[in-house]
Amino acid sequence: MLRLTERLGPIAADRASDTLTLPYERRMLGRLKATSDAGRELGLFLDRGPVLRDGEGLGAASGEVVIVRAAVEPVVTARVVAGLPLARLAYHLGNRHVQLALGEDARGGFVRFPPDHVLEELAERLGASLERVDAPFDPEPGAYRQPGGHSHSHGHDHEPGHHHAH
Repeated sequence: MLRLTERLGPIAADRASDTLTLPYERRMLGRLKATSDAGRELGLFLDRGPVLRDGEGLGAASGEVVIVRAAVEPVVTARVVAGLPLARLAYHLGNRHVQLALGEDARGGFVRFPPDHVLEELAERLGASLERVDAPFDPEPGAYRQPGGHSHSHGHDHEPGHHHAH
């Protein structure tokens, strides 16, 4: 079994010797056994927390690299007019603390989420047209996610005249 222990961030596909295609729920795990797309047994021994992103490289002690791919799975794609209606849709869905993928294609901008009848009803009330499709689901990582770890911005007071950015 190839032990993958290092997150390499986004990498070019030609740097990898193999690919590992996983649905979103499995990309949330830091520890798992899986079979690569080429049929190799893999063990992931990664820090817990950050979701594996589509296109992220994973490294082994041997120097081998495997690239992660988001699996095709059932999703709902909600489309509404760009501008304020699209921003409103993203805001109200995101306010439900659901994972959302935001995207754009030849037909315009969209919000994508796992099937959920309550969210689908909300999106339709906000004027969205819905498409239930099978597509890769790679939601936004979140505004506070920093490369190499998880942190939140913060503020604190200084003496008068002393300032620096956070």
